[in-house]
Amino acid sequence: MVQAVSQKVSFDQFIEQYPENSEHRYELHEGVIVEMPKPRGKHSEIAGFLTGLLFVEIARLKLPYFLPRESIVKSADGESGYEPDVIILDRAAIAHEPRWERESIITLGASVRLVVEVVSTNWQDDYLTKLRDYEALGIGEYWVVDYLGLGGRLHIGYPKQATFSVYRLMEGEYEVQRFHIGDSLSETRCERIISPTFTDLNLSVADVFSALQ
Repeated sequence: MVQAVSQKVSFDQFIEQYPENSEHRYELHEGVIVEMPKPRGKHSEIAGFLTGLLFVEIARLKLPYFLPRESIVKSADGESGYEPDVIILDRAAIAHEPRWERESIITLGASVRLVVEVVSTNWQDDYLTKLRDYEALGIGEYWVVDYLGLGGRLHIGYPKQATFSVYRLMEGEYEVQRFHIGDSLSETRCERIISPTFTDLNLSVADVFSALQ
């Protein structure tokens, strides 16, 4: 469940009003501040699992990336600001971010190697709004982890099932590849998740959704 404050504000006003040490997260959606409860239960478990896995992969390959504890991604139009469940930043590119050192704000898509959203009841945000804004910002890879199969049929097919979607930016637009657990109806028969950024990643949808079995 999310709660929105209907009065529209600018991105800078949102940052100025963001409370410290709150038990909630906040995002700006098209000028409206939205209260986002901190992930709990399986949502938190999956986000934590992916964070740990990607941290190990970065360390193993000695890649010049890192996972920040907190960050806010500013949309290209300046109307929205998102705090992804998992985000991987490029150490070299981050040097060009004008607001990173002071405010942990990302304004350039080139700074982001991968962004991950774990789907909650407000699935439209992840499949529509955030996907649109991450694409417009030029973020090269976006994962949508829908462990409850909540997304619309256009996004996860029918019958609905747990779906792991990998969006890859190609000529300014996202192309998607979807992964399911061993289902003959799956768009891909291979359980191993194919990541453009982490080409050697040994990760299957069964690994991610193991908590559901």
